[in-house]
Amino acid sequence: MSFSGERKRSSPCSGGVVAYVGLGSNLNGPVDQVTCALDELGEIPDSCCFACSRLYSSKPMGSLDQPDYVNAVAGLSTRLEAYALLEHLQRIEAVHGRIRQEHWGPRTLDLDLLLYGEQVIDTATLKVPHPGLHLRAFVLYPLREIAPAALHVPGRGILNRLVEQCPEPGPALSLLGNGRG
Repeated sequence: MSFSGERKRSSPCSGGVVAYVGLGSNLNGPVDQVTCALDELGEIPDSCCFACSRLYSSKPMGSLDQPDYVNAVAGLSTRLEAYALLEHLQRIEAVHGRIRQEHWGPRTLDLDLLLYGEQVIDTATLKVPHPGLHLRAFVLYPLREIAPAALHVPGRGILNRLVEQCPEPGPALSLLGNGRG
């Protein structure tokens, strides 16, 4: 799937589990980091990237002494187990120079497995649904663009209700427009 920066919405590819991945970057050309990663998600084996949101700009969490983030959400249909998918996401991060030093610190690329079907996973390595998903406008608004309004987020409720309950993003979240193209 070639990312053009425009909203993509289609049905999941046949077969597999529907997973949603959050993307974020605030270093080394964040728009390019995110758009390139969106293309790379489409190259994960036994997976198909069927949707991607528009790009958003958001204020950083944690230390405000860092650049704003560029965020998006992608939908994948995958036959990979959750941990295998996570390994591929971490490989893509590594290719982009991701170094895990500071919690909520600046990064070249952050790929979070937000949802993996209806599964709840709670281990030291992986937590699905992503623990902050229901509180973060920079995840909920792009997710709402590409996921069904009635999407059930295990343990949290229906996506549209979560968006309604999310504090108004105000100036902390803004649409960037069309990325590449």
